Amino acid sequence: MADPLLELRGRIDALDTRLLKLLSERARLAQRIGTLKGGKAVYRPEREAQILRRIAALNPGPLTSASLRQIYIEIMSACRSLEDHLSVAYLGPAGTYSEQAAVKAFGGSTPYVACPSIDEVFRQVEAGLTGHGIVPVENSTEGSVGRTLDLLLTTGAKICGEVVLPIHHCFMSRVKTLAAVKRVYAHPQSLAQCQGWLARLLPEAAQVPVLSNAEAARIAAQEQGAGAIAGRNAASLYKLGVLASNIEDETNNTTRFLVIGPDGARPSGKDKTSLVLSTRNVPGAIHELLTPLARHAVSMTKLASRPARTGLWEYVFYVDVEGHADDAHVARALRDIEKRAAYFKNLGSYPAAPR
Repeated sequence: MADPLLELRGRIDALDTRLLKLLSERARLAQRIGTLKGGKAVYRPEREAQILRRIAALNPGPLTSASLRQIYIEIMSACRSLEDHLSVAYLGPAGTYSEQAAVKAFGGSTPYVACPSIDEVFRQVEAGLTGHGIVPVENSTEGSVGRTLDLLLTTGAKICGEVVLPIHHCFMSRVKTLAAVKRVYAHPQSLAQCQGWLARLLPEAAQVPVLSNAEAARIAAQEQGAGAIAGRNAASLYKLGVLASNIEDETNNTTRFLVIGPDGARPSGKDKTSLVLSTRNVPGAIHELLTPLARHAVSMTKLASRPARTGLWEYVFYVDVEGHADDAHVARALRDIEKRAAYFKNLGSYPAAPR
């Protein structure tokens, strides 16, 4: 009598053989495309977004669409590496949420460059030292990342993608118990996102803000009596014990990241456009400025203000709208807004991240 387990394994082996042939054929086609492009525009975010949406729409199960998306991101990452070694800068060191977001967007075959600050990520892209960069722009609990917004105001780089990453914080340390923790290191936003947990379980510990959660983990690995708030992969990277998981106060804690590069993205069919604007200092100016969105049936998904660098009590407004700047109705709305604005800058159009 045939062993059913061996039979199933044999069928899997046969499928793997077929998959290997198909993946090799796909990779060869990617190489031909790279040759036709003459080495230009290796990363096309709109094309990759279209592929991922198509796969999700065709998915018959049992794999989830999220799992399939990540599988295909890795396939595209490996194929992209055959055309050129596109590099991506992120806020380091290794083990940050920015690194997780970068891998989620570009896959494991992409070379990454860890940067000590958000400013350096922008500099790497602007100087052409890396192909693209990824920066945090807002958190669902703590709001906008001010430094990213300030740099978007002046950069020549364009937004060409976005990544939405669920944030689940762990508390990690060399010590074995929370009672032995005297200092807590973390990024300021992470400290704020875990205030309730810290107040309940570590009320006497000093809270020390640092540039990134991975840096917090690195310090905690060197200091006796220190702990860090970071992602689980940082604990493994810096050989720390995880004393508590999912310590964020809001269970739906999420951070949105932007991909920046030298060029924008073409329309993908489901896009967003980001703008930065300022108004004349007259009553009703912001209402007048945004009226064209309603007139041309363009949905606004974000409106945030930020102090301008030009003078006291002057502000700029960061606006996200649905659609690509090349879409006819969006283009009409943007033209009308630009006529009314004291300052207008299109930061880029890009594929909307799956939610």
